[in-house]
This record gives sequence, C-alpha cells and structure tokens, in this order.
Amino acid sequence: MTKRILLLEDGTIFEGEALGARGNVTGELVFTSRAVGYQEAITNQSYQGQILMFTYPVIGNVGINSDDYESIYPSVKGVIVSDTVRHPSHPDSQINLDEFLCDKNIIGISGIDTDALMAIIEEKGTMKASIVSDEDEPEHLKSQLVATVLSTRQVESISTEKAYALPNSGYKIILIDFGLKHSILRELSKKEASVIVVPFDTSAETILSMSPEGVILSTGPGNPEDLDVKVLNTIAEIQTQVPVFAIGLGHQLFALTNGARIEKMALGHRGFEHPIQEVATGRVEFAQQNHAYQVDREDFPEDLLVTHQELNDESIEGLRHKSYPAFSVQFYPESLSGQSDLNYLYDDFMAMIDEFIETKN
Repeated sequence: MTKRILLLEDGTIFEGEALGARGNVTGELVFTSRAVGYQEAITNQSYQGQILMFTYPVIGNVGINSDDYESIYPSVKGVIVSDTVRHPSHPDSQINLDEFLCDKNIIGISGIDTDALMAIIEEKGTMKASIVSDEDEPEHLKSQLVATVLSTRQVESISTEKAYALPNSGYKIILIDFGLKHSILRELSKKEASVIVVPFDTSAETILSMSPEGVILSTGPGNPEDLDVKVLNTIAEIQTQVPVFAIGLGHQLFALTNGARIEKMALGHRGFEHPIQEVATGRVEFAQQNHAYQVDREDFPEDLLVTHQELNDESIEGLRHKSYPAFSVQFYPESLSGQSDLNYLYDDFMAMIDEFIETKN
C-alpha cells in the first residue's frame, strides 16, 4: 500500500495508507461520531472544505449505493479512517469506499489511530491539517500548512448558481440553498410540495415575486457571520411575509437576523444521537447534528423564543419568532440513515402554512 502522512497544525504527524484520490490536501480537521451513514456524511455539503475524521473504527462495510447521496458533487476535502472495508458484501453496494473517493477526487488516509487523534482534538480544538505524500520533507510540509489560509466563502462555492424547480401538486416552497442536503428535498417531496431552489444571495424581492407559500433556509457550512449582511436583510423581509422554516446554518442565520449572537464552539456537535429536549413539554428526542457554531444565550433577543435545547450542554437547538410565523432548528429533522423521529417538523411547517393562509383569507 502507498504510504501517506497526516500532518496537524500543531506539528503532530500520523503515518497511514493511501485512500481515495492521489495528491495533497489541506483543510480544517473535524470529526464525526457516526457509526452508520458515512456516505451521507461525506456527501453532506456542511463539510465543505474540511477534512472529515470518522471516530468509528471501521468505515465502508456496506459500500456505496446510488440512494444515499446528500449531494451529487461532494465538497469535503479529505477523509480519515482507522480501517476500511475493500470488499463490502451489502447487496445494494455498487463500489467500495476507496473507489468512491477516487471517483469524487477526494483524498483520504486509513490506518490512523483515530482515538489518539480525537484526544488531540478534544484537548486543542479544531485545527488545520494536511493529508500528504510521505515523500515530502515534514518541515516543508508544516510551513506550507501553517501558511495556508482557509477560505471563508464556503456557501458561495457550493450554492446553486441558478434557480431550478421540482414541481409537484402541493404548496409552493422556496428553498434558499446555503448548501442543502438532498434529504430536505426528499421530505418536501413526501409532502407533495412544489419546490423552487434558489441561490443563497437571491433577493427578497425576487423570492416574493414567485408567490411562495413558505420559505426554507437550508443547511450549509461555515460561519454564518461570513455571509454578506444582504442575506440577513432578505430573511428579515421574507419572515414578515410568509412562513419560514430554517435548518442548521439557516437556523443560525435566522437567529442573527433577529438580533441574536453567534459563537464558535470548542468542539462542535457532530454525529448521531445528540439528546434534544423540547422546552415546552420536556420531551427528549435524539437528533443528527453537524455544526461548529451556536446561538449565544447572552443578550438573547426578546423577539425569539427558545423551543429546543441540547440536553447535555443546554445549547440552543430551536427557536420560534414571537410575532411572525417562523421557526428554526439547529439539528437535522431529516436523515437517510438512523432515526427519523423528527420528521414531524415538516408537518409542523405545513400546518403553519395552513394556518397562515386561513388567517390571511
């Protein structure tokens, strides 16, 4: 096997074996605790520009199939695993993980002590890392890594460039694409919604001219404060006109729009089975998450109501506007793999549209 090196920003070096495409890559090192759904994770646009490390010891056991994509063109930069399966036996498997990463031009490394790597992340937080050939000089590679400036234009690089429609017989929903997961489209299809996906920087005037009955702010990568203030102005206008449902990055943008503050987390919430408590009822459900930023409780705006919180650290996981038909969740209410108990939030959104239309008439 071809040897590769994983080099961390703090100078730590791990030696491993080549996985996926050839070449060198640098990005922000993040992790996921997922035991299932690795194809869903790798194709999730929220990992744009990042190197994704799987803490689960063996990845690739069911191969890759045509149904579990969250995007057609994954934007994750690299993948790190402890071990991978070269000959998956699942009947739906079409190619193995190594072949998939090669096909999508994603550079990976296997044979890494992910427990030791996770310990470093827990101690020092997220940092830059490089996956490189073992033929290069370590000191030269480290100087290159330290000098690399990571892009903050993550949403712009993956949002659709042109609007497109997914017609159906139900409500007309405008979906603003900040790096959407295809699972959102699947859930809307189940509701027979007629969806128009628009670029992240589409103006409120353009969106409202399409006469939507609801608007969804999608998931996506990065720091919401890196986006132009025009995006917040668009959300501010839309929420006064039609029902809004915001997810993931959309939740953070919804919070910023209404006067909340955003802070970066030490480790972030990544993976499955984060316990989420509904504040009003005390009900606890488990959700899939992937975010490094959260809504700050300090100087929290009076216009918003906290509806959900993470049970372990009490971080804000859901919001509702007190005056407008608009709500948001930090977690994913939809998933290709794992639990689907939170899909009812799409029903809540449709019920909100029903009520808004009845009130308006």
